[in-house]
Amino acid sequence: MNRIDRWFAAHPRIAAALCGLLSATGFPPLHLWPVALLGIGAFALVALRAPTWRSALLNGWLFGLAHFTLANNWIATAFTYQAEMPAWLGWLAVPLLAVYLAVYPALAALIAWGLGRRLGAGAASCVFGGAWIVTEWLRSWVFTGYAWDPFGLVLLGPFDRPGLAAVLPWTGTYALSGFAALVGAMLIVLLRERRFVPFAAVAVLLAAGMYWPAPAREEGTMRFTLVQPDLRQPDLDNPAKFEEQFARIAQLSVPREPGTQRLVLWPESGVPDYLRDGYPQRYYDQLTAAGDPRYARWRIGRVIGEGSMLLTGAVDLEIGMAEGQERAVGAYNTITPISAEGTLGERYAKAHLVPYGEYLPMRWLLEPLGLTRLVPGAIDFLPGPGPRTLDLGEWGKAGAQICYEIVFSGQVVDRGDRPDYIFNPSNDGWFGAWGPPQHLAQARMRAIEEGLPVLRSTTTGISAVIDARGVVRDHIGMHRADRIDGIIPPARAPTLFSRTGNWLAIAWALLLIAGSLVATRLRGR
Repeated sequence: MNRIDRWFAAHPRIAAALCGLLSATGFPPLHLWPVALLGIGAFALVALRAPTWRSALLNGWLFGLAHFTLANNWIATAFTYQAEMPAWLGWLAVPLLAVYLAVYPALAALIAWGLGRRLGAGAASCVFGGAWIVTEWLRSWVFTGYAWDPFGLVLLGPFDRPGLAAVLPWTGTYALSGFAALVGAMLIVLLRERRFVPFAAVAVLLAAGMYWPAPAREEGTMRFTLVQPDLRQPDLDNPAKFEEQFARIAQLSVPREPGTQRLVLWPESGVPDYLRDGYPQRYYDQLTAAGDPRYARWRIGRVIGEGSMLLTGAVDLEIGMAEGQERAVGAYNTITPISAEGTLGERYAKAHLVPYGEYLPMRWLLEPLGLTRLVPGAIDFLPGPGPRTLDLGEWGKAGAQICYEIVFSGQVVDRGDRPDYIFNPSNDGWFGAWGPPQHLAQARMRAIEEGLPVLRSTTTGISAVIDARGVVRDHIGMHRADRIDGIIPPARAPTLFSRTGNWLAIAWALLLIAGSLVATRLRGR
């Protein structure tokens, strides 16, 4: 250990980058959580013993650059599904995004160095954990936010148990990340001080927490059919494939037994038709065989069967006047309820849009330079008003979150109208091999935090039924066309986090930082 310690001291910048890589291996699909904890713990050591604040800041930035480049490597895959920009640009986009995201670990290192470098090892570790909470929370909302892969994700257990993420109702995601950073720092302290018995004891407790069985499952009452049609990304926006796609999803959705009434769940991009009336006819002619939204709704109603309800991803248009004619000036990415009679319910419009995916920021500047959205189309998607609960009558109250909206801790539920479950349709066909398991893991975190089941229907996987404790009760793997029939798991009582939101995480951060400083001062008297 002394030799490694001396190498870290002699090469802090290389060490910081190496720690960033190691800490990212804790995310799915690798899920090497012990390596990740030791990686972030070693980074805490590098940050705290930096000679100057500039060194601490730089070391933190190098950690973040390596960490986010590895964790977000799946983004490069998205560039292979469009023709407007060269595919190699994706491998440039990933480290460029990391250049910005690395600012947040850099700030955490700076705060920890400024407040913790003169403290004892335990107190300094607590300050580091508190700083990590604050900066990860900032990352979730500054410049619209990028909350993907909070570090606490490494403490989520296998599909059949929540792991140490079971504490999320009392911490929230960002506080769990801070505690994970604190534990990693303390493990490194114990190793450096050659206190192997306490180190082994902590390791055993961590392993027990990660693999402790989940409590006995509870059952609900509402029947559902969740569909994954395996609509591959290269074909998804090809009009020649639309009827074939509808036939596939329809075949997977018919009742197993005649007369079965259930809630049917289709993914984002699940309907290749415009469902609402009132658009210029040319838009309908581009999609539906009959060129009629009434026909589109009628055939959906026939598929799901009498007495059933469908929730599906769909695109609605915003029509306005441009160049002297009515035309689409924007679009909404929606969740739309449809009854068996073809009646549309009140929609949910996606609020947290993906920059460069669903809209092009600074279009006036970037479009002339040859940059465009990854999603085909010349018009941008428009944001909806935020979390909403859809009252579906006998099918309960559905919280609605589309695609990556589910990753934003504290922003997924209308707290004034708590739903019975969250429906999270998604198109993960863009996300390569690493993105879908990370996306599913973050949906599990929301289920535990809010005490609500999450139902994920995706185009290509991973679709899943997640109960309110974060246990995956059933799932459909990548690149399979299949369905899940079952009963929606029940909600738990509102959690502490569901009442307080991310103020709970901020309170934990203040407690860790202020408590460490006050305790150190009192011991010094």
